[in-house]
Amino acid sequence: MSYDNACKYLAEEYPRDFMRWLLGVEPQNIEVLKTELTLEPIRADSVIFLQTENEILHIEFQTLPQSTPAIPFRMLDYSVRLKRQYKCDVVQVVIFLQETTNEVVFTEEYRDITTTHHYQAVRIWEQEPALFLDNPALLPLATLARTDSPQSLLGQVAEKIAKIPDRETKQNIAGCTEILAGLRFEKDIIRQFLREDIMQESVIYQDILQKGLERGKKQEALSLCNSLLSERFEELDSSIIARVQVLSVEKLEALVRALFRISTVDDLVAWLDNQVREENS
Repeated sequence: MSYDNACKYLAEEYPRDFMRWLLGVEPQNIEVLKTELTLEPIRADSVIFLQTENEILHIEFQTLPQSTPAIPFRMLDYSVRLKRQYKCDVVQVVIFLQETTNEVVFTEEYRDITTTHHYQAVRIWEQEPALFLDNPALLPLATLARTDSPQSLLGQVAEKIAKIPDRETKQNIAGCTEILAGLRFEKDIIRQFLREDIMQESVIYQDILQKGLERGKKQEALSLCNSLLSERFEELDSSIIARVQVLSVEKLEALVRALFRISTVDDLVAWLDNQVREENS
């Protein structure tokens, strides 16, 4: 997930640079669109939609070729939904980050007996590092580019980062670089080239840290809820357990308090139903 977060940050922070790289154009106006589409929502941290005057660039970053649904079908699905919602041309690019020989990364179409849909696949390990080294927005991707000497390339990236004059930009680019470099290098090697204090001050690093803390807090609250439910009820239907599992930290804490008043399974179900009504009201 952290790889997705880093890529999403770069593309949304520097959309013009990604347009210039992937489309070879210099757009006048760019809008970053939300990643949730109409109908049955599709949500993914690694998906970015950039809209210009007359087309949408759909960028999807992948660390692994496996996906459900499969990537070719998902690209078709996104394209149809985007065309329906925004009524303009859609250009799609899947950027594969981690080197693999899986046939999916060499596929650029979805095909069945009635439909053929095309998109572009970019394999970062085949790209020349010069494409990225002179552009801070793309610099973190350089660590994964084609090279006969990966450590020398990492050293070049570190030198470029050190020369970024704005400290905040330097912090954020360094943080993204550390994350993406982890797909190719061991952490010890990365730390030899990149300053830890600079990386840890980046917004992407802090965002990942905060999400980790939130996951830990939810796990703690969920564990307490499960313990209290086990003590109160001998056995619960799996559907009820599933509803508890997806509660937010705040709702789990509220459930802990409510369990002092809840005495039957029907009371528990009624409480869960009430939470749904509150969210929808």
